[in-house]
Amino acid sequence: MYQGGTGVGLDTEKQGSDAVWEETGMINYETIDWSSAQERCVLDNQDRFFTGNITLDSELADMHPERIDRTAVVIRLFTGFKWTRHTILNFRAMISELNLKSGGEYDVHFLLHVHDDDAPIWADDATVQNILDNNVPKEFHGLCTLWSVAQMKLYYPGNFGSTFDNPSNDDIHGVYRSAHMPLQYFAINHPEYAHFWNWEMDMRWTGSYYELFDRMGKWAAKQSRQGMWERSAKYYIPALHGDWDNFTKSVEEETLASGRQPVFGPVTFPGKISLRHGEDFLPDSCHDQPDLSKCGVGEDADIITLNPLFDAEDSGWVFSGDITGYDTKLSKPPRRSCIVTASRLSRRLLSVMHEETWRMHHSMFSEMFPPTMAFHHGLKAVYAPHPVYLDRAWPTKNIDKAFNGGRDHSTSGHGSPFDLMNEHNFKGTSWYYNSEFAGLLWRQWLGYAQKDGRNDNGGHADEGTLRGGQQEEEDPSSSGRLCLRSMLVHPIKWENPEDLIH
Repeated sequence: MYQGGTGVGLDTEKQGSDAVWEETGMINYETIDWSSAQERCVLDNQDRFFTGNITLDSELADMHPERIDRTAVVIRLFTGFKWTRHTILNFRAMISELNLKSGGEYDVHFLLHVHDDDAPIWADDATVQNILDNNVPKEFHGLCTLWSVAQMKLYYPGNFGSTFDNPSNDDIHGVYRSAHMPLQYFAINHPEYAHFWNWEMDMRWTGSYYELFDRMGKWAAKQSRQGMWERSAKYYIPALHGDWDNFTKSVEEETLASGRQPVFGPVTFPGKISLRHGEDFLPDSCHDQPDLSKCGVGEDADIITLNPLFDAEDSGWVFSGDITGYDTKLSKPPRRSCIVTASRLSRRLLSVMHEETWRMHHSMFSEMFPPTMAFHHGLKAVYAPHPVYLDRAWPTKNIDKAFNGGRDHSTSGHGSPFDLMNEHNFKGTSWYYNSEFAGLLWRQWLGYAQKDGRNDNGGHADEGTLRGGQQEEEDPSSSGRLCLRSMLVHPIKWENPEDLIH
């Protein structure tokens, strides 16, 4: 320990830090029980929130209309995960900013994938404790929910039928193809939450996590259902499209010019099976007035994604045919997908997904199943544009051509940026599963020296000469540490170069 802290920042440029520590003192957070801290915060503020009990909440809504829903941020974890000082600091920040500073609006949880399918995690407390002791820092133990593939096979039993295409050759209950199964299980066991952020451990945010999640949720609620699937299938490029209203109008014009009927409400297709309780998920704002632009405005989104929602058919995306449990003698069902599983899912969407899984034995690849279920049943789906940067200056029209080069000037169909032949363009972006630039940018922001061979003609990480770091940034001629606006970066596979050695 470093006087109670993790030591992060002591090995980089740190001008002014001593003055901060002199005022705040050093705190040993290793002794904190974050689960208890969250629970006490929620208990102190329980009069602000709905409970998850439908009958009680209906009464509370009449008596206390200012009450709000709560949200779980569920971080995907696995046994054998390498905990670093930066990782611990990031998760402490999430808990502090999302729960403690918000008065309990959010809870942070870890959904821990136990690779050992023989471990009786649902039957033996000693086994659970041993897994936690060996895989998770003690301060986070109370936030963990354990699951395994063997458990999912018990929870979703039966024959899932044929698959159109399975390029990974993985099990249908496995995390790679069906990461939604344990999240559905988690949601059923936590009725106190109305929304669930599906979050990955290798994503970072340079600003306040509360600001990120709060603003996205409120922005998504303001979006109209009219044209939402068409808008969400396209990258919004402010330098090209102008403000959001102008972008909306341009998408409407492109949709009209295409001759395609805009998607509105649930879709029909051969072999579709209806939900037990029907699928009229349109709010009153879609029925009570003739102006469809008001439809859905003020309605919480059922899914908020961080990349466009594209039509997987003919997109060239490698997993577009990973569709299980549907009649393979019929055409593939229509579907939507979003690369990177990070997204906010509503309780009602997860309930729909759960019914499709256990009753109909339907599943699709992890990045395709949640959006497709929203698409099939007429739930509100929104892609929330956030700042994504490129590692070099591109002409604006070239950006549009590369990333909106699909059907009808979108990310769908032929020409999709998610085509296996086009995905290389994302290596130089700050947000994509195979980005190189994201890690380089993040480590530079943290102040670590690294080899960065990227230049106007390309190049790769860990090539070229060593640049940046404490000595260079503390030089009187240097501008010091890099400043960044609030932004998401992904994936971050390592931070301190020492982590690669150890």
